[in-house]
Amino acid sequence: MIMDNSTEERLLSPEELNSSDLKRRVWNESKKLWVIAFPGMVARVSSFGMIVVTQLFMGHISELDLAAFGLQQSILLRFVDGILIGMSSATETLCGQAYGAGHYHMMGVYLQRSWIIDGVTATILLPLFIFTTPILTLIGQEENIAIEAGKISIWLIPILYSYVFSLTIQMYLQAQQKNKIVGWLSAFSFLLHVLLSWLFVIKLGFGLAGAMSAFIISSWLLIIGEFVYIFGGWCPNTWKGFTKAAFADMLPLVKLSISSGVMICLELWYSSILVLLAGYMKNATVAISAFSICLNINGWEFMVCLGFLGSSCVRISNELGRGNAKAAKFSIKVALVTSIVIGLIFWVLCMVFSREISYLFTSSEEIAESVSRLHVLLAFSMLLNSIYPVLTGVAVGAGVQSMVAFVNLGSYYVIGLPVGILLGYVAHLQVTGLWVGLLGGVGVQTLLLSYLTWRIDWNDQV
Repeated sequence: MIMDNSTEERLLSPEELNSSDLKRRVWNESKKLWVIAFPGMVARVSSFGMIVVTQLFMGHISELDLAAFGLQQSILLRFVDGILIGMSSATETLCGQAYGAGHYHMMGVYLQRSWIIDGVTATILLPLFIFTTPILTLIGQEENIAIEAGKISIWLIPILYSYVFSLTIQMYLQAQQKNKIVGWLSAFSFLLHVLLSWLFVIKLGFGLAGAMSAFIISSWLLIIGEFVYIFGGWCPNTWKGFTKAAFADMLPLVKLSISSGVMICLELWYSSILVLLAGYMKNATVAISAFSICLNINGWEFMVCLGFLGSSCVRISNELGRGNAKAAKFSIKVALVTSIVIGLIFWVLCMVFSREISYLFTSSEEIAESVSRLHVLLAFSMLLNSIYPVLTGVAVGAGVQSMVAFVNLGSYYVIGLPVGILLGYVAHLQVTGLWVGLLGGVGVQTLLLSYLTWRIDWNDQV
């Protein structure tokens, strides 16, 4: 979105900080953020919603299927999703800066390079899906849960390869502010998934096969729709067709993809490890089910906040590409305040309706009671979700992912994880102790990211 240069230069002029000018600037920046953020929210909420809906129907098949899918979704799917989301965020950085600088033809090249890199990465990860049962058995998970999880993991292989395309295409379209189509297609896929899940599981009684088939069909229909949009001529400036240039000069993208992957993976694997630890507690089926239900509720709200991560990344990378540091800094402030307001709304909802939410996933009183005991910690996790994704988006937009990787490593694995283990096992707080550790790690990460953002020299970034 191109703006008048004189307007941009005045964004943060001290002599013009009167209330009317400030309101106008906030309003204009908010419109630009929401144009990018809202379709991104719809896409991410719908995409994650398909996982949640699948788990919801699994819970009405059997407690064992609920625990097995919760284990798979919270560990294996989150593990590979973290790698591919992280590596795909390199596409977001490069496409955003290319669009801001007016190098439109390079965006299609970056997209094709990301397909190659992510496709190879997905293939390397394939053995994790094939040998899930022996891996889970080896690390001490209950045998019946490990066997059922192994059955589910084979069904997840098509989902693995769908991420290669869905994540990169969304970031490619988002960088050029054409992600409305992604929002519409994602919403349609989600509604179709709910319908197919009801038809296959409840009406026709296909059980596990029905729930997973609905998941696969809905995921790939979304990608087919995106292919039609790109190849059909709706991106004439950025998509010039397939090219051999996609195979050339890949090393810079590989390096950025790896640093991006490490940054996101350290974040997403953190909660996965805590779910794994829940599997070693007394009554593992209840512990895993309750913890994964809370993570799904937390994750669904996190998808809303990821819309601001994407919009912050695009706005900042666009402005850096144009050479405007003042506009980049102002965008951070507006995105952060807006996201925090949304986080406060979710905090209130979680405090009021915690027990009612748990019954959407299970009819077990024991699991519902375990979920209800975590509602205060869950509410504060949702509040922090509204802050650190925006700050992560700032880092992605500026291309300083490697610094955030070190922040995540220290926050989660030096502080959060040890605290969770001590409280969960030594202090015998069980799942509550694990979640306190999770919350502590996120809190430290938020403080460090705030300091990192404050210390960035935006003129130097330009």
